Amino acid sequence: MLTANILNLFDKSIYYGTIHLDRGRVAQIDRLGPERVGEPYVLPGFVDAHVHVESSLLTPTQFARLAVVHGTVSTVSDPHEIGNVLGVAGVEYMLDDAERTPFKFCFGAPSCVPATPFETAGATINVTDVKNLLGRKDIGYLAEMMSFPGVLNEDPDVMMKIAYAKAFSKPIDGHAPGLRGNDAQRYIDAGIETDHECTTYDEGLDKARRGMNILIREGSAARNFDALIPLVDEFPQLVMFCSDDKHPDTLAEGHINQLVVRAIRAGYNQWNVLRAACINPVLHYRLPVGLLREGDPADYIVVSDLTNFEVLDTFINGELVAKDGKSLLPDLRSEHVNQFNCSSKEPADFWLQAHRPYGQLRVIEAIDGQLITNELHLEGRVEKGAWVADPSRDLLKIVVVNRYADVPIAIGFIKNFGLKQGAIASSVGHDSHNITAVGCDDESLSQAVNAVIRARGGLSAVGVIDQEARPLYIRKLLPLPVAGLMTDVDGYVVAGQYAELDQFVKSDLGSTLAAPFMTLSFMALLVIPALKLSDKGLFDGSTFRFTGLEVIK
Repeated sequence: MLTANILNLFDKSIYYGTIHLDRGRVAQIDRLGPERVGEPYVLPGFVDAHVHVESSLLTPTQFARLAVVHGTVSTVSDPHEIGNVLGVAGVEYMLDDAERTPFKFCFGAPSCVPATPFETAGATINVTDVKNLLGRKDIGYLAEMMSFPGVLNEDPDVMMKIAYAKAFSKPIDGHAPGLRGNDAQRYIDAGIETDHECTTYDEGLDKARRGMNILIREGSAARNFDALIPLVDEFPQLVMFCSDDKHPDTLAEGHINQLVVRAIRAGYNQWNVLRAACINPVLHYRLPVGLLREGDPADYIVVSDLTNFEVLDTFINGELVAKDGKSLLPDLRSEHVNQFNCSSKEPADFWLQAHRPYGQLRVIEAIDGQLITNELHLEGRVEKGAWVADPSRDLLKIVVVNRYADVPIAIGFIKNFGLKQGAIASSVGHDSHNITAVGCDDESLSQAVNAVIRARGGLSAVGVIDQEARPLYIRKLLPLPVAGLMTDVDGYVVAGQYAELDQFVKSDLGSTLAAPFMTLSFMALLVIPALKLSDKGLFDGSTFRFTGLEVIK
């Protein structure tokens, strides 16, 4: 039994009352009188409408421990990251691990594994696999259909996956960055119901007017809240909040609760904001999450007030899972599954021949806070017949190392990472999760990449101490032994380790990015334009084909 101010998000009322529980459900709600100022408030728990749990670097059980502290009781989770490494077995791993916690994960059937035929993944999830997954009760939806060209061109496999989702009456998630007008309408008409890739108000408005659910994304790398938040009052029935990708340090600080506070403080309607954070995801995905109605599962949170939304208590199925900023979920270890089949590299493996002594190169321009990139044409630097990095101009070398086989390394150039020395590397490289690295010289790149290979997955950073005899290298590593994507170490410990590594990259190596490792993880994501690098070469996401490094005029 709990007595406090109660929010009814359906009739938009607040009253003082008592909630009675019975076997994990809300048995009865008694209205005792009007709202009492100064007393705490009870409302339904928050839901992240689209997230890749793997991007937190934590197993589901560890992710849940951090999320409940911020009032999150459920996520809509696409497991295609581990799916790209281990296939259906990876999806089953996430389902099994999630079963060990009361947190309400809703996992989808990955629709695009691999994401494109232009990269090397560790596994394939084919049409039959998707059908079998959709037939399971513990799979809630068809996860983001990243192949929007496949939808528009009516690719048979793509259309069959969509047809199976319709046959099983399960929602279909979208992924259509920049798609507008008639093409957006055709994408929607095919059955796609959501999009979390809108980066501008005009794009979100265009899609919302066509009836698409708009997921306002604010993660560790992609941050579209400011651009899209006006839609919450214009289309309250269509807007949800999501993080998409959330690293452990920012997850430890906050989750959907932060977006609620920002929106309300910015003057947006409280009831519309809470509808986006609590109601819309539950209704759209038909989640088994209570909304504080009699007969519902007892999934709710207690907050201090309706301005700061400090979460005092979080309940799932009537169980107290977080109190006063402390998680009450157990710290559980998980099985270490993986696939890593490449050997150590030498500095010579990163050497890139220049076919002329000077010339312009196609350079990836990373954009802080966005997944999209630009294509720049910049004068390259040649030394001893090879294209090399030029840190003085923030022109760095980027490489993608195939982690599933020993093959030649893909090499390109990138701007805006800001490294003054050393290199960083990561086995989290959406979506195929090969090793992506950015560095100032070939020795540092090989050191950073080899640290990840030796650990069979992780994030690494290498710095150089100049000495007269020879340079000494400082190496820092965050191991990710679960599929090279996650760890089962206590999430708060991992958050601290990640924060220390992040600070080293910024303070010692000079990166100017808000989240350098998160940004790095998207530089091989070919389905987001404009220019990216896969393990097979430089890729133009606008034309959806490979392109050359050297600009020929």
